Amino acid sequence: MIKRRITAEDLYRFTWISDPAVRPASGTIAYVSKTVKEDKSGYRSRILLTDWNGSATREFTRGEQDVAPAWSPDGSKLAFLRKDGQKNQVWFIDAEGGEAYAVTKAEEGVSAFAWSPDGQSLLYSSKADPDKQAKGDDAIAEQDDSPKPGKQAIVVDRTKSKADGSGLWDSKRVHLFVHDIESAQDTAITSGGFDVIDFTWSPNGDEIVFAAKIPTDASVDADLVLTNDLFIVGRSGGEFRRLTKTAMSVSKPVFSPDGSSIAFFGDERSHGNATTTQIYTAAYPDGEIKCLTGRLDLHMGNAAVTDMKMGASSGPVFSRDGQSIYALVTTEGNVHVGRFGVDGSHVMLTSGPREIIQIAQSGTDNELVLVAADTQQPGELYRLHTESKNEVQLTRSNAGLLEELQLSNPESFWFEASDGGKVQGWILPPVGLETGKKAATILEIHGGPHAMYVNSFMHEFQLLAAQGYAVIYCNPRGGHGYGQEFVNACRGDYGGRDYLDVMELVDYAVSHYSYVDEQRLGVTGGSYGGFMTNWIVGHTSRFKAAVTQRSICNWLSFYGVSDIGYFFTEDQIGGQPWEEPEKLWKHSPLAYVNQVETPLLILHGEEDLRCPIEQAEQLYVALKRLGKKTQLVRFPGANHDLSRSGHPELRVERLNRIARWMNGVFQA
Repeated sequence: MIKRRITAEDLYRFTWISDPAVRPASGTIAYVSKTVKEDKSGYRSRILLTDWNGSATREFTRGEQDVAPAWSPDGSKLAFLRKDGQKNQVWFIDAEGGEAYAVTKAEEGVSAFAWSPDGQSLLYSSKADPDKQAKGDDAIAEQDDSPKPGKQAIVVDRTKSKADGSGLWDSKRVHLFVHDIESAQDTAITSGGFDVIDFTWSPNGDEIVFAAKIPTDASVDADLVLTNDLFIVGRSGGEFRRLTKTAMSVSKPVFSPDGSSIAFFGDERSHGNATTTQIYTAAYPDGEIKCLTGRLDLHMGNAAVTDMKMGASSGPVFSRDGQSIYALVTTEGNVHVGRFGVDGSHVMLTSGPREIIQIAQSGTDNELVLVAADTQQPGELYRLHTESKNEVQLTRSNAGLLEELQLSNPESFWFEASDGGKVQGWILPPVGLETGKKAATILEIHGGPHAMYVNSFMHEFQLLAAQGYAVIYCNPRGGHGYGQEFVNACRGDYGGRDYLDVMELVDYAVSHYSYVDEQRLGVTGGSYGGFMTNWIVGHTSRFKAAVTQRSICNWLSFYGVSDIGYFFTEDQIGGQPWEEPEKLWKHSPLAYVNQVETPLLILHGEEDLRCPIEQAEQLYVALKRLGKKTQLVRFPGANHDLSRSGHPELRVERLNRIARWMNGVFQA
C-alpha cells in the first residue's frame, strides 16, 4: 500500500477509547469508544466489550452518548451514563446483553456515580439548589418555580461566578445522593453552599468519604480558598465530619481493601499552582496523614498535553492486598505507571516513549488494564502484568486508518540552557524531505504552563509535518515532569527564563539538524503557549509567521474576566491590578505590540472563559491600529478545549487555518 500524508479531515475517522472497566470473575473489559458522527455534527460514544485477550470485541450499547461504564460488584449488570432527555442518568444493561433502561431520575442529571459494595445502591453526584434543600420537601412543593414573563436580570454574588465549559454559575451546587435500586428512592447525603469534588464508598458500605472545599471559618470567601479536605458522612446522610485538616488541595480518594486507610492525590501548595501532586494516605477513621512519594520529586497523575485523547486522568488505585498503590507518574516527557508501597518502596511498571492515559484494576492482584498512546497512535487498551511487566495489546481501534498514513516519528533530545539547566526537546522531521534540502520549521509551545509535552500522538504536529514543515517543541521551565524546582521556575518570571528556553531550543535545532531552515521559522501555541507566542513576536523578528491560539495578552484585564484570573494572576505573575499594575503590564505581551513585525493569526473560541475572547480582541485591534498583518478568527460555541474536545468541524477548520497561514508565508 502506498501511504499518504495525514490531513486535518482525518480527524473524522479517528476513534478515541477510554474508561476501561473489568467485569468481576470473567475479566471482560467494557470501555468507551468515541467517534465523529457520520454527518460531522458531533461525537458518538458507545460502550464496547472485549475479552481478556482482546480477541473478541463487540458493541454493547447503542446510545448516542454512552459513557462511564461500571460493573456491579457481582458482575451481573453494567451501569453507565446516558442522556434521558437533556440530562445524564444512570442506565443498566444486563451483562449478557439486552435492552438498557434508565435507573435514576435526578432532576439535574447525574455527573458521576459509584456502586455500593453490596450492589444494592448507587452513590451519585448531581446539582442541587441549596435553598430548596434547606426548605425541605413541603416548602419546595409550595414554591412557585414557573418561569416569569419578560426579561430577568442575572444576580451575581460570588467571586467565582463562571467556569469554562459550563458558563455562568446557576446558583446550584454539586451534592451527593444515594439511590436505592430496589425501592428506586433517592436520599440526599450532602447539602449546603459547597460542591462535592470526588467521592468513594467505604468497603463495608456504611460510610462515604468525599472531597470538598468547606473553610473552617465560615466568614471566609470560599472562592478565595484554594485548598480543600476529605469529609466522612454516613450512607443515610446527616452530619459529616472533617477527616483531614490540612492546607492541601486533595482529590480522588480511594479506600484500602480493609478500610483502614484512604489514598488520595494531594499537594500542600508550597509552590502555589506549581506544586507537584503527591500520593498521600489518611488513616481511617482518625485521619493521620502520610505522604508516600514526596521524597521522589515526581508529579503524580497525567499532566500531558495532547490534542487526541479523552477521559479523565486516573487517581490512585490500591492493590488487592492493600500493600501497594498504583498511580500514573508524569516524568521526563512520558507518563508511566508506578507502584508505591505503603512501606515507602516504589518501582516503575512501564517504560519507553509513551503516555499512559488511564489505568483500571483487574480481578487479580498482578494485572492492570491500561489506555496507552505513543507518537504513532492516539490510545489503545493494553493488559499489564505487574510482576513480569509484560504487556498485551487488546485493541487496534485505529489500525485501518493508521495503515494508510505516512507519519513522522519525533526524535527526542536534551540541550543545555544558557543558565546550565537541562531542557528536553523534540524534533518532528517533515514528511518527504529530500536529502540536502532545508525545511521551514515551526516552534510549538504547550499550554499550562504547568503541563508537559509527551511522547504521544499530536494531530496538529503530524499535520504540519505532512505539509512539509519540521516541528520543534520542548518542555521549558514551568513544565511538569522534571521536579519541583523546574515546574516552579516560571512563576513571577513569565517571558523570562521560559522565553530563553524556547529560543535556545531553536538555536539547538538550527545547529544540530541541517534541514532546519533558520530563515523560515514559524511559531504557534495555545493558552500559555499563546501567551508565549504573543511574547515572542513582541520581542524578536526572528519568526516569519505566527499563530496564537486561545491566548493571553493582558494580565490587567485577564485578572477580572477569566474564570481563574483572580487567583491565577496573583499566583503566576505575583500581583493585583490595583496594587502592582506595572508588574502585570510588564509581563503582558500587549505592552510590546508596537514591536511586532511577524504576521500573526489569532484563533479564539467565543465561549472561552479561561482565556476570554476579549484577550484576542485587544491584541487584534492593537495590531490593526498599528497597521500590522493580522487576522482574527472567532470560533462560535467553542470554549478553551476547542483543540481537544470541540466540535469536530471547528477542530478541522482550526487545523487547516494554522496550516494555511503558515503556507501563505512559507510556500508563497
